[in-house]
Amino acid sequence: MRHLHGPGARKPADLLADAARWCAEHDIDFDVYGTGAVLTDFEARVAGLLGFEAARFMPSGILAQTVALRVWAERAGRPLFGMHPTSHVELHEERAYARLHGLHATLVGPTDRPMLARDLEAVVEPLSVVLTELPIREAGGQLPSWAELEALKSTAKDRRIPLHLDGARLWECGPAYGRSYAEICAGFSSVYVSFYKGIGALSGAMLLGDAGFIAEAAVWQRRQGGTLWSNIASIATAAMRLDEALAQMPAQHAHALAIGAALSKIPGVTLLPDPPQTCTFHVIGAMPPEQAAAARDRVAEETGIRAMSAPRPGPLPGTFRTELYIGTSALGIPVDEAADAWRRMMEPA
Repeated sequence: MRHLHGPGARKPADLLADAARWCAEHDIDFDVYGTGAVLTDFEARVAGLLGFEAARFMPSGILAQTVALRVWAERAGRPLFGMHPTSHVELHEERAYARLHGLHATLVGPTDRPMLARDLEAVVEPLSVVLTELPIREAGGQLPSWAELEALKSTAKDRRIPLHLDGARLWECGPAYGRSYAEICAGFSSVYVSFYKGIGALSGAMLLGDAGFIAEAAVWQRRQGGTLWSNIASIATAAMRLDEALAQMPAQHAHALAIGAALSKIPGVTLLPDPPQTCTFHVIGAMPPEQAAAARDRVAEETGIRAMSAPRPGPLPGTFRTELYIGTSALGIPVDEAADAWRRMMEPA
């Protein structure tokens, strides 16, 4: 079965076997409680790639981001921070920032587009930090234009507010902007990146900033139980896949644009955004989610292509919405075959 969405079907044994070979080839020892050459070398490598002084590997993005928010709140002496209303921190983390750290959030900007400078300018309350996301997943992987991103950075700097980047999908932004990751991250005071999203590693994240910020973050990581005896499986799978995955990003981006252009011509299909801006975009279809799921399974049997993951209710009754991430699996599916699978799937509509 070929998967249009995501990394495709994988077996843990295959990924772990690859990691074992990589560890043997490079004579890798365990990392132990946040120390060890395999860990510090990888942290330095990612810090250099993104243009930061220091980095800290953490087992999850939720941990990395709540730690970042707590450090900035402690430094500012105020518990209020700003974030986009569709932030993962707000929607998918059980409000950990409030329950664990006593922080409060003000929502900056509307839900249907990225945060812009004028949105931050409209906030009158003093903020400890502003969290923004590149790209905005809940709005179909949208990005601000380069000029808009630079204006947001400039406004935060003028107001002396640290700017934190939720870069869970930062890796998609390089080919979309046509710029290095260091250029994209310049002007952010701290950044979080994921290694299972885009890179295809096991769970794992990294928080980046200046040396003092990372030293404080390491203390909060330990306080929250995030300093494990070893993260070797996650570190190894991330370190061995990073360069190859980033080298494939331009091809994935080009393929996403081509597939998006083909899908947009199918009756009953609407893209968000149209055209796609990154490897991630949303598809809205004119049929109920249950019918769409049945059509997906039927077409998968007919064509050998699983055209989408789980459809969910769309913006209007009788519609569905799904996210497409055009990853390495989709690179093996020609555009005409992907479009044909979707055309077959939408025939009942």
